[in-house]
Amino acid sequence: MKLFLDTANFDEIREVASWGVLDGVTTNPSLCSKETVSFEDNIRRICALTPGPVSAECVSLKADEIVPEARALAGLAPNVAVKIPVGLEGLKATKTLAGEGVAVNMTLVFSAGQALLAAKAGARFVSPFIGRLDDISEDGMALVEEIVEIFGNYRIETEVIVASVRHPRHVIEAARLGADIATVPFAVMGKLVRHPLTDIGIERFLADWRKVKT
Repeated sequence: MKLFLDTANFDEIREVASWGVLDGVTTNPSLCSKETVSFEDNIRRICALTPGPVSAECVSLKADEIVPEARALAGLAPNVAVKIPVGLEGLKATKTLAGEGVAVNMTLVFSAGQALLAAKAGARFVSPFIGRLDDISEDGMALVEEIVEIFGNYRIETEVIVASVRHPRHVIEAARLGADIATVPFAVMGKLVRHPLTDIGIERFLADWRKVKT
């Protein structure tokens, strides 16, 4: 399973890239609004740091407005994937853009039906938001399981990006279900590598080593 970082912060992306585990990046308007550099410059910087897909989101709502906005975003760098919210206008835009070779990440997916339609329209990625489903007492991982099963049944090549990840267990469950990608906040990425028993083990080794040195 590929791991994307869900952030627009360049320092966070550079740090995770240094670990050797970064496969791509997802951003959204909320994340981008927190940065001090311009949106376009930030996307270019991020794309230069990772060869993997970098999702940049359209904010237009009508297909005839989404398409030119998406073309402009895709022109920022060759590895830009354009994020478009699922919906009738988004599907229309995705069909056009996919025909032009633009990678579309259809976002804000909350049902298997939405994911199936997005894939049929030509989306390169679909992003089910599992944490937001959990927030309203629905089972976000059950949705991932449905989508992975459907795509597997018909050999659909659209990749499933598990989004709205809240904790490390979400990542592990996504991997067990066979999701293609999990996009993970920086804080959660750090938690994946930590375990209290590892910390205790290191402290014991160091303590024993200090005894040897004395």
